[in-house]
Amino acid sequence: MTVREVFEECSRANTPGLPFCDDSGLITGRVTLKHILKKSCLPEFLVEMARVLGEQLSGMQDMELKAKEVLDSPVESFVQEPHLSLSSGSSTVKALAMMEQSDTSYIYVVDEGRYKGVVTIHSLADTLAQYDNPPEQD
Repeated sequence: MTVREVFEECSRANTPGLPFCDDSGLITGRVTLKHILKKSCLPEFLVEMARVLGEQLSGMQDMELKAKEVLDSPVESFVQEPHLSLSSGSSTVKALAMMEQSDTSYIYVVDEGRYKGVVTIHSLADTLAQYDNPPEQD
């Protein structure tokens, strides 16, 4: 899988990251948009100087070339440790509590080592908002 494919899938699924699976489909790590962008496009000195950077930065042409190179690269060099997960039978409250405890805005749903989906803070908010507006009955 390329970085471009990860970006496309994260956009389609509206999630900041995806699990990384081995050839048998078991989760061995994760790839996140934030980590890929940080590792490939953001020199450490810019992070350290973030608050004092001007509004206009030179070198944007270099950034476009770098982006094309990164998008076509294999995702394996950006794999991190596996992310927080819970089973599909877990409650909404448990998902929220685990996300808060780990200071994250998403959690993977994994059953028997297999990725089933992702719960995000946005999807939880959508679910809770539905409690206030139950569907109309005919």
